[in-house]
Amino acid sequence: MLSRVANSIYWMARYLERADCVARFIDVNTHLMLDLALDQNSAQWYPLIATSGDDEDFTRRYKQADESTVVKFMTFDRNNPNSILQCIFRARENARTVREVIPVEMWEKINELYHLTQSQSRKRSVADLQDYYREVRQSGHLFTGLMHNTMSRDMGWQFAHLGQMLERADKTARLLDVKYFLLLPHNDVWKDSAYDAVQWGAVLKSVNALEMYRQQFHTINYKDVTQFLLFSKAFPRSVLFCLEDASAALDTLTHDKAEANKATREMAILCKTIHSSDASHIISAGLHEFIDIFQYNLNLVDEAIYESYFKD
Repeated sequence: MLSRVANSIYWMARYLERADCVARFIDVNTHLMLDLALDQNSAQWYPLIATSGDDEDFTRRYKQADESTVVKFMTFDRNNPNSILQCIFRARENARTVREVIPVEMWEKINELYHLTQSQSRKRSVADLQDYYREVRQSGHLFTGLMHNTMSRDMGWQFAHLGQMLERADKTARLLDVKYFLLLPHNDVWKDSAYDAVQWGAVLKSVNALEMYRQQFHTINYKDVTQFLLFSKAFPRSVLFCLEDASAALDTLTHDKAEANKATREMAILCKTIHSSDASHIISAGLHEFIDIFQYNLNLVDEAIYESYFKD
């Protein structure tokens, strides 16, 4: 497969997963507002910006983090490369260049989502955009279903799956970081309370994990939620599950090579780091610090994939 084609398929899947996850980030605040009966002035919006990694860009161009500015920045800002609008636009551009190697249904769904996003782009209220965010998430499920059920398990599928799993691992970790920033105003950051349980419940809901979590744990608390979302071997949005799937895709792509390349070596290091950790150790050392290190190492994997497969 040409490196150009592989790169486009990889980023098509990453950008669509990113758009889905940004909608989930906003959903965290939406659930909290509903569950805690907060009005829009009481809701915290800056944590969504802080955990997205785009806080410097945001603070340079916006005076305050309220519902209107955060929704615009994360959803429709054309100058924010990680906004939903830009992610879907870039996914569409990548899909357009490889239309001959992906199922037509996948192209049609991406194109449909792009035009829907354009039609909604003047809205600034979460209440007005609930149906749109739901459609972004449903489109993510549909895209994944089409990818799994209509693509041959060749190199194209492996690159798409690799991109999707790396992006999902990144965003699941960032969702835990949202909770960290929400608790910063409180003195006792890890204190279990009914209020705290509602906030962790919102994080679980945002990744469709609440029911699966309750099958394994009886109560909602910070340690068990961290353990579940980072280390569950069965839940498909946990960091460990995503990394193991991404690692398997890399192994398939390199199975006929004489030795491991830089990408597989960096992935092995990252997987080893996750396997050697647990929730208790991470919480005692600092969840936010762990996620920062994880993001850095994940970027090293992405750079190694580029050098190993996409660089001309």
